[in-house]
Amino acid sequence: MVLVDSSVWIEALRLKGRLDVKVSLESLLEAYEAQLCAPVRLEVLGGAKKEERRKLGFYFSIIPHRPARSDDWERAISLAWRLRDSGITVPWNDVLITAIAIHDCVRLYSIDAHFEKISQLCPLLLYKPGYGGSFQPDHI
Repeated sequence: MVLVDSSVWIEALRLKGRLDVKVSLESLLEAYEAQLCAPVRLEVLGGAKKEERRKLGFYFSIIPHRPARSDDWERAISLAWRLRDSGITVPWNDVLITAIAIHDCVRLYSIDAHFEKISQLCPLLLYKPGYGGSFQPDHI
């Protein structure tokens, strides 16, 4: 399973968005490998254009969804402290998304550079599109 970050959804929705991102997301969706979590759902639907909301709502209703639970928030707080103590400041939603991905042992597909920084300090598995997809095994 691959947790798809809002950066990927947003890029794929752009009319002139990156083709590689569009194709990678479509491949994950077709293979039933794409997963959604609560913070990503909020970021994407919260910023969606009026004409996109219905279509996105439908897509998101059929993709496996992972709610954010209270223990996820506690893990995110610990991770935020670890990152901050290491001099890394990232958006809070990214910390929560990371905590969920790590806990569930799923790969994260993002084109957001914040996650590259985060993965240097914790066991976050980053999905790299390509034949069969991959992740960074040196972070396990």
